[in-house]
Amino acid sequence: MINNPQAVAFDSSGNLFVANGDPNTGLENITKIATNGTQSIFASGLIFANGLAFDRAGNLFVAYFLSQGGAIYKFTPDGAQSTFFSSASEYPAGLAFNGAGDLFVSDVLNNVIYKFATNGTESIFATGQFRPHGLAFDSSGNLFVGNYTNITEITPGGAQSVFASGLSLANGVAFQPVPELAAAATNGIIQVAVTMPSPYYSTIVQVSTDMVNWTSVCTNTPPFTFTNLIDPTLPCRFYRALLGP
Repeated sequence: MINNPQAVAFDSSGNLFVANGDPNTGLENITKIATNGTQSIFASGLIFANGLAFDRAGNLFVAYFLSQGGAIYKFTPDGAQSTFFSSASEYPAGLAFNGAGDLFVSDVLNNVIYKFATNGTESIFATGQFRPHGLAFDSSGNLFVGNYTNITEITPGGAQSVFASGLSLANGVAFQPVPELAAAATNGIIQVAVTMPSPYYSTIVQVSTDMVNWTSVCTNTPPFTFTNLIDPTLPCRFYRALLGP
């Protein structure tokens, strides 16, 4: 049973991690839900975990804040805990990693987005947000920030614009993963490799000769490889991947 969930994140294997309340202690646990639905306690005894994010090495980062400040904890894949950052004047809420491995942190009370470079150096990436919370990067490296009234888009260069308005307390922001294709032809056979960032969803591979009319040729869950024979009577062949049912 998941009690009072606060934040969620997927690891690279598709397991779901949930920060949730422990009714027995009044503190919080990090619950791991495996791809088969099995639940286990990954970490316990936490305080008001607001944000979760995995780095490329599989380490889990957890943010929390209280009236006297906040901290970011780091958990290795085997559960070893350490303090990545702590402050009496900063209030980490949302976490997100960009493609370069830099950690971005929303400070919900100081209205600031901080950036922690891969070497641990902290800097201010953006200001002007009102109660920023949820963070998520799109595939182009733009940062989307859920705040008190809207979702703001911030380009890698720092330019800000309102992506969606009329919201209230957007605590969580996420992008649906998109399947990616890589094709290679050898000896009359085309190998189409399909990959996708976790979590993994059913994917349909389609083929076309004119990029107008498409035929579904394979449905599977990434990562997988689809083999297709080359028809010498066709001038060319195009492939695309769509999220399945």
